[in-house]
Amino acid sequence: MERRGRGRLQPRNVSSRESTVSRTNRFASKPNSTPKSSSRVASGGEKAQNDGVDDPSDLPAIVGTCPLMCPERERAQRERLRDLAVFERLNGNPAQSSPDLAVKKFFRTISTKQVEASDVRPLPVLEDTLNYLLNLFDSREYPFEVVHDFLFDRTRSIKQDLSMQNIVNDKVIRMYEKMVKFHVISLHKLRRCSSQNTSSMNYLNKEQLAKTLTSLFNLYDANRDSKSTYENEAEFCSFYVLLHLGSNSQPMGESLSWWFRNVPSTLMKSKEICFSRKILRFFRIGNYNCFLSTVAAEASYLQYCILEPYVNEVRALAVSCINNGGYKLHPYPLANLSKLLMMTESDLESFCKACGLEICTNEEGYNLLPTKQTTFCHPKDGFQSYIFVGLEQFER
Repeated sequence: MERRGRGRLQPRNVSSRESTVSRTNRFASKPNSTPKSSSRVASGGEKAQNDGVDDPSDLPAIVGTCPLMCPERERAQRERLRDLAVFERLNGNPAQSSPDLAVKKFFRTISTKQVEASDVRPLPVLEDTLNYLLNLFDSREYPFEVVHDFLFDRTRSIKQDLSMQNIVNDKVIRMYEKMVKFHVISLHKLRRCSSQNTSSMNYLNKEQLAKTLTSLFNLYDANRDSKSTYENEAEFCSFYVLLHLGSNSQPMGESLSWWFRNVPSTLMKSKEICFSRKILRFFRIGNYNCFLSTVAAEASYLQYCILEPYVNEVRALAVSCINNGGYKLHPYPLANLSKLLMMTESDLESFCKACGLEICTNEEGYNLLPTKQTTFCHPKDGFQSYIFVGLEQFER
């Protein structure tokens, strides 16, 4: 195990033990193997890993000694202040918790000069804490907004403790991979929440996704001892590319063209990167047919979680093109359009109405889309969620 101190990697012996908490399959990472090198993240991205902590290159690293998910001093203080999340309350009591329930909170500004080693959790405890949190991810006891708010804060606290200790090794990489997956899946789940404040939650989640992904790339580069790549690295690189689909989107403050120049050829040839580049190209040139068919044929669940909002954007482009390019006397059959857009016919009818278009029915009872309608528009509040035919297994 290694850590970085004052800008360089230094060896450090830390006791290791297997996590005693069962892992959620969707967050489990494959062991590292395979080949690459090069830095893909601009210098500004390095600060993302610190997450509210002073620059670790300027301060000595702490070796945490806290054996619990939450330091006893913090737990006692939060019990007095009744500052306990619903997951931390013992028997539902807002003023009482336990070492098995309380999890250390994230502090926005913190300095290693102000922190005691007994308040910082060592790596084995952080691993167990993360696994405990991710096992709450699919909880049905509370709305997902409540679950996400708790995990969002507590995973940031995990990153904060890791930053203060400057730990750089394979275990930390696997932890960051799991946290990236948490943010990616949350993009998908938050879109299905009915609460009005989910738009801000979704924005903050996407922002934290970009920062965590930046930190993961830095860890990949800092931890390799030769020209090698991690087995999951191509998948996470594809997330980076897909996050650039939006107009002028640069989630990590650098251009995608610069980033591509620094990606090793072994990764550029991977099926994950090839998929994301095709999707990016089809989206930017407006090739809706190839975009949707490629998503249906090749997208993984995690890639679809990022792509989902752009699917409806591409569908709207297709409907607009057919509406403007069709013959006024020849309405377009909804059955054909639903196959093109990978939608059920009932969803398509709702989608067209959301775009301000009317649907008609012919003498045989078939639904048609009259073309040359001048009322086409994008709904002000965005599109609702529609099933992607062929990827129904992702709609969970």
